Amino acid sequence: MRVTGTVRAPGDKSITHRALLLAALARGTSHVGGALTSLDARSSARVLRQMGAEISPLRDGEVLTVRGRGRFRRPDRILHCGNSGTTTRLLLGLLAGHRFRATLTGDASLRRRPMRRVTVPLAEMGARFEESGGDGLPLSIRGGPLRPLRYAMPVSSAQIKSALLLAGVVGGVPVDLLEPSGRSRDHTERMLRAFGFDVGERDGWIEFRPGGRVEPFDVQVPGDPSSAAFLVGAAVLAEAGALRIAGVGVNPTRTGFLRVLERMGAAVAVEAPDTSFGEPVADLIARPAPLRHTEVVAAEIPGLIDEIPMLAALASRAAGETVFRDVGELRVKESDRLGLIADNIRAIGGRADARDDDLYVEGVEAPPRGTVRTAGDHRIAMAFAVLGTLPGARVAVDDMACAAVSFPGFPETLRGIAARGRA
Repeated sequence: MRVTGTVRAPGDKSITHRALLLAALARGTSHVGGALTSLDARSSARVLRQMGAEISPLRDGEVLTVRGRGRFRRPDRILHCGNSGTTTRLLLGLLAGHRFRATLTGDASLRRRPMRRVTVPLAEMGARFEESGGDGLPLSIRGGPLRPLRYAMPVSSAQIKSALLLAGVVGGVPVDLLEPSGRSRDHTERMLRAFGFDVGERDGWIEFRPGGRVEPFDVQVPGDPSSAAFLVGAAVLAEAGALRIAGVGVNPTRTGFLRVLERMGAAVAVEAPDTSFGEPVADLIARPAPLRHTEVVAAEIPGLIDEIPMLAALASRAAGETVFRDVGELRVKESDRLGLIADNIRAIGGRADARDDDLYVEGVEAPPRGTVRTAGDHRIAMAFAVLGTLPGARVAVDDMACAAVSFPGFPETLRGIAARGRA
């Protein structure tokens, strides 16, 4: 395959979620350009509408209008969060400061994901919870006046961190947080600073202090680097050409995968830098490259957790054995992502093994051939679809439709890259 031309990744999923939540919390009308229109983003919009926000339909190419009420209204039915862990956990943080009872649920995959990592510290702040199915959904929360929190997080997680910071916003209380192993993505901190909140760092602790105000705003959402990673991967595996992915968010807490790729021999150029609502944006230019093995250490994982499926897929084509250290968090993503990566690499003729919390992937030269089981995991589907672009590959993905969770139209975009290259 030869790659050429310019493409755009969908709007950043993390920023879209946060923009929707904060716009719904503001009193007045906000405008969100470039918002992701995926299933996860629609889940956030749906539950916010149930609590009084007026949100225009999410359509590609249209500016999203959000009219907030300043506070949420008590929902009259269960809040269904679909497959979106971000929607669920960040919403729990905001609901913690509202004096009403709400029940959250989700699809089968989301109901299996752990929620106590968020509800335990929120309970320390004063929120009350009722569990229906153990450490997961359905889950009921009753919010109210909140207490300050100083909390050492069990894992480095942007979802946990953001939920607790947002609780500090609605509760008007200080929140101090310590991440144990590397800094997770910091979109929430950047957005809160834009609203005048004091969010700093001292001795490794993130320190939030109330005093800002969430006001209506206008924002242009950059392209999602996690989605762009699959397009970069396809270009790196191509036989010739170069692919420009325009307007991608290059927040340093989101671009760890580019540093890993550079160690593997694929230097992705970053051009045309800009900023949007405090977020750095640039074009990525990816070219084919022979790949070599590397080791991804524990401190790097929080900054590239969503890109591991793509990096593992690329490692299956690299010379030597690549090791991903301390990636046990992948077992509680949309699926047992760690087990699925190893199983599927083996299913298409590769070599991989998940041992305890580490993942080992050895590169092979034979074309990948076999059937991939996604368990409904969008990132598994897209990573292995990229391997299907290799010469001689015959990779069947059992559920390509699940890619719409984060990248609507991904199969068409991937085919379009190849089609332009053949023209």
